[in-house]
Amino acid sequence: MSVRAEDVAAYILSSQGSMPAMKLQKLVYYSLAWSLVWDDKPLFEETIEAWANGPVIRELYDAHRGQFSVSSIPDGAPDLLDTDQRETVDTVLQFYGDKSSQWLSDLTHTEAPWRDAREENGLDSGERGRAPITHASLHEYYSAL
Repeated sequence: MSVRAEDVAAYILSSQGSMPAMKLQKLVYYSLAWSLVWDDKPLFEETIEAWANGPVIRELYDAHRGQFSVSSIPDGAPDLLDTDQRETVDTVLQFYGDKSSQWLSDLTHTEAPWRDAREENGLDSGERGRAPITHASLHEYYSAL
C-alpha cells in the first residue's frame, strides 16, 4: 500500500505533537523533497502546489481545513510508513522540526522550486494560485544543496 501525504502528516504529529497547519504543510513538503534526494523516490504521490504562503498539499489542506493548530489527521495512518520512510521523515524533523511556521514559509519563498513554479505560471508573490511544484524541480534543487 502506498503512503499518502496524510499518513506522513499523521506520523509527524505523532512524533512532534500538535502544531500550526502551516508548519505541518512545510514539514510534509520537506519530507517529500528530501525523500526524492535520499531515497530516489517520492514519499507520496500527491501534488504539491505553490500557494502564496508557500508549498501546500491540497489533500492535506482539505484534511485540516479551518484549523490553525492541528493535533491529528483522522484519515492518516502513520504506521504505513516503512523503516526507510520513517528515517527520512525523522531526519527532516531533526533539522526543520524546531523551526517556526513563519521561518519555514520564509525559507520556501527563497528556494527555487516554489519561486520557479509561481514564476512559470505567471503568479506574483502574494497572488493566489495552484501552480504545481514538480518532483524534478525538487530533486534538482535539493540534491544540489
